[in-house]
Amino acid sequence: MLPETQSFISDASVRLQEKIAIFLAFIAGYTDATGLIQWKTYVSFMSGNTTQLGAAFFNEKSGIIITSVTVILFFLTGIYTGTCLSLWKRCRIKNSTFYIVSGIMIFYSIADYYEHIPNVVSIAVIGFSMGLMNTIVTSVGSQKINTDFVTGTLNSLARAAALFVMNDNKDQRNEHKANLFHLLFLWLGFLSGASAAPFLLSFSGNWALIFPAILLLICALTIPISTIKN
Repeated sequence: MLPETQSFISDASVRLQEKIAIFLAFIAGYTDATGLIQWKTYVSFMSGNTTQLGAAFFNEKSGIIITSVTVILFFLTGIYTGTCLSLWKRCRIKNSTFYIVSGIMIFYSIADYYEHIPNVVSIAVIGFSMGLMNTIVTSVGSQKINTDFVTGTLNSLARAAALFVMNDNKDQRNEHKANLFHLLFLWLGFLSGASAAPFLLSFSGNWALIFPAILLLICALTIPISTIKN
């Protein structure tokens, strides 16, 4: 009976990891599209910012160079901070990252409403929060994931599909098949968030980031985050 109980807990934990990962990917897609529309810069898709940075060096476009370097550095800082926070043994609030990211978005929205914040500061703040959010869920079962950007997700998805087709072992095929669907749903979550952003932006204006902030708070208050630690 004990092995069956452990298996059940493991399966439940994987399902919860998948749900939260898709949820976070939706928020990342929404926020990234918001950044692209409002500031002409990606706040979670660092591959695009790196490409823009390289092209800007050749064309000597100082504005793009400054914004690209800023968002990349602050995104990396967010990942560094989130990783340190997850490893900090004295931190007893397991879902603290949810509250921090949500708080950043709420504080930013209020500040921007009363006093317009320059674009470079905006992308620094939101880029940092996206890097921080990317450390909340780093795997679904045995599959490593990134909730904030899709290049790695699509690469892993295609690889999982190839491993599923080419493997003769039944158990391994089932594992690769599960990973394939985890990654597909993650990509669809990001795509859905990016698709929703233009529609919601037309109504919310400066308050666009309140929507993902509220979603993060709801998630932190209603889901047992401690069960998704990787």
